[in-house]
Amino acid sequence: MSHFINSRTTVVTEALDGFLLAHGEARLGRLDGFSHTKVILRTDWDRKHVALISGGGSGHEPSHAGLVGEGMLTAAVCGEVFASPSVDAVLSAILAVTGEAGCLLIVKNYTGDRLNFGLAAERARQRGLAVEMVIVGDDVALLDAPHPRGVAGTVLVHKIAGCVAARGGSLSEVRTAAADAASSVASLGMALSTCTRPGDEREGRMAAGRAELGLGIHGEPGARELDAGPAHEMVATMVAELLPKIGDASRVAVLINNLGGTTPLEMAVVTKCLLESALGPCIELLVGPAGLMTALDMHGVSLSVLPLTDARRSGLLFPVSIPAWPGAKSPAPVVTLPLPTMTPRRFAGSESAEMRRVILAVCAALEQEEAALNELDRRIGDGDTGSTFATAARAVRDEMEKGGLPLANPAELCAALGDLLGRAMGASSGVLLSIGFTAAGGSLAGGVTWVDAMRAGLNRMREYGGAAPGDRTMIDALVPAVDAWASGGSSAAATAARAGAEATAHMERAQAGRSSYVNARNLAGVPDPGAMAIAQVFAAAAGASEA
Repeated sequence: MSHFINSRTTVVTEALDGFLLAHGEARLGRLDGFSHTKVILRTDWDRKHVALISGGGSGHEPSHAGLVGEGMLTAAVCGEVFASPSVDAVLSAILAVTGEAGCLLIVKNYTGDRLNFGLAAERARQRGLAVEMVIVGDDVALLDAPHPRGVAGTVLVHKIAGCVAARGGSLSEVRTAAADAASSVASLGMALSTCTRPGDEREGRMAAGRAELGLGIHGEPGARELDAGPAHEMVATMVAELLPKIGDASRVAVLINNLGGTTPLEMAVVTKCLLESALGPCIELLVGPAGLMTALDMHGVSLSVLPLTDARRSGLLFPVSIPAWPGAKSPAPVVTLPLPTMTPRRFAGSESAEMRRVILAVCAALEQEEAALNELDRRIGDGDTGSTFATAARAVRDEMEKGGLPLANPAELCAALGDLLGRAMGASSGVLLSIGFTAAGGSLAGGVTWVDAMRAGLNRMREYGGAAPGDRTMIDALVPAVDAWASGGSSAAATAARAGAEATAHMERAQAGRSSYVNARNLAGVPDPGAMAIAQVFAAAAGASEA
């Protein structure tokens, strides 16, 4: 089973019930008679207004059921996937919602839909109901097609006709508005894949790197095949086909429709390309980007262009509370705000002979161990731990020799080291140590002891880095070192750091850091390079402090 379905035979009815269950407020319901009669309709409908009914095969969600609500459709008649609903189902919908004001059927230009909706309309008229029908054939992919297909532009027809009906327009007025929009909207799609029916495997018709222009919303082959170039080229190709259809219109609305399988990231790129295309200066209103008339999981987009008149503009802007309708809005310019100033903090250098001695010793040890730590890292990683720590050591020593470190002020020194390591050290270990020193500096400024400040920095490293003792990281050396320092001073801390680092050689799995991607066989007997570097730091610091 390659889809989230229970059965091909129940997928539509289960989906419609799921839609109703999630809709809330009970303003929508369905006619009884599932599964032969699949009609979604308003439960708050007042028959004094003209009813709007549309529908067709399922697989185009949110069309058609998702467009039922105040200001748009009164009812949607749903067929099986890509199959027209039956005459009886359409007639049931008409009888359920049509009062003296009458009913308008908005039908996409497919043979099955025209015939079934048409016969239902005839039978409804025989019962004395006023029923009109508008057929939408907005697809311009097939030149000189005697019956252009009805595709995503149908949604704009729903919206404009729905506005007139909601405002109390007569059946004649609603039909005129719908027919006006239907005769003026032009749509074209392009896809990088066809669609997959529920329970089927994807059809391999389209080769990688190729696109089809003008695919139907049921996966029918496109009008022509072309190379799938950059987004701006593919959008320009669609725009070139659509521009002749708008005549001399200077202001248009465009529906940017997701055909079902295109990511929001791609849809946003398409939107930018459209607004920068030859059509861009004419676009007054955008609808979407959104999936409104989809084709299951088709990886594609379609553009529907409608020249604007006052009446069409008013219809598109008329407010509705239908979640699937994204609204029509004017494109807004990209607003650019000033980049915040992030100049490095400046610290006044100060002197402390003891602190200078300790820092120089640590830097020398890390530079001396660079090759050994790289070789150790090469056995389980990419061989750069020694270089990373040695780079940090050289940066710290250079800054100190320039007089830029506040050696006599522990709180400022930790803050300065945090800033410097964040800039110069690189890799995750540089960020973690920057976090540790920065947090320690903040604690020292609050008046705590060195040990408590180190513990505060260590806690922040664990919080952000996600590692704990036993995870085979430098935390395995830092935690015992800080604990030992609290009770036994720097020499005890160095001994504990070395023991903690060496213990990582016997940890079969790394739970954090780069080693977590290495299997136990390759880790066996190899201590964590970061933990060994920390052990070198504590050993050098202890030696310099006791000198």
